[in-house]
Amino acid sequence: MEIYQHPLAYLLGLEGVALLRAFAGEHDRDFTAARFAEIRALLDRADEFGPGSDVPLMPTARGYDGWARTYDIEDNGSFPLQDEVLLPLLDRLPPGEVIDVACGTGRITRELVRRGHRVRGFDQSPGMLEKARKALPEAEFAEASMTALPVPDGSADHVVCTLALGHLPDLEPFFAEAARVLRPGGHLVVSDTRGHYTGSWLYPLVKEDTEGNVGYVRNWSHPTGAYLRAALRHGFGVRACEEPLRPHPTVDPDEAAEPLDLTEPPDVWTLHPWIPEAANAARAGLPALIIWDFQLA
Repeated sequence: MEIYQHPLAYLLGLEGVALLRAFAGEHDRDFTAARFAEIRALLDRADEFGPGSDVPLMPTARGYDGWARTYDIEDNGSFPLQDEVLLPLLDRLPPGEVIDVACGTGRITRELVRRGHRVRGFDQSPGMLEKARKALPEAEFAEASMTALPVPDGSADHVVCTLALGHLPDLEPFFAEAARVLRPGGHLVVSDTRGHYTGSWLYPLVKEDTEGNVGYVRNWSHPTGAYLRAALRHGFGVRACEEPLRPHPTVDPDEAAEPLDLTEPPDVWTLHPWIPEAANAARAGLPALIIWDFQLA
């Protein structure tokens, strides 16, 4: 299944969100007039944005195999936002047997090992696991799905899953599996993104595989209630829930717009400086992540 992405569509979408927030009272008449003028200017330059891109679907493991090459060195704004909340939660876990689900390159596995846990990490991406094994020989790693872990019932003191549940269209099977592998009283610590495209629960991640092919990995942003319903059905109670906000501003005052590469799907992060005032207004004050500490009854 292909999706169609056009850079002008993204820019006009940000303008629309900014205008809705102005309509609700967050901005004034001058701001609204400036958005109208900017939209007219964008439409007058429509030819500069090219024809857009049809982006094919890419299997999740293949996308992450390609991403593994740069995952640990990218300037990923989710990491510091997550760590500020997540690491204190990990500090409170009594040392024990921990399963790191969708462990990736072992970034959080390392934090668990530092805190005295014995960690088994599972991921569907061989490329990510290769990085993790080289970085952390003291942990165990194996290939496995988030909803079918190759471990006995009740064999873990805690389960951790960070920035990965968005790849599941339904959270129920994951919470059922976490409840199966946990001992009573064990903690399930989860973090995930809150989506990017205001008004849509879809959050496609455009990636390049190891052979240079570009496609998108499926990703969903789940409502807060979806986590709660799945957790409660499988015997979990809530011990903590935090939603760190996106940094403000999205575009710094001295950040300049970069020329567009029309041969690839649009990189939304490089589009923000084209309309800094609208981008800042559209994204200000919204949750970037959701972080949970659940405990099995």
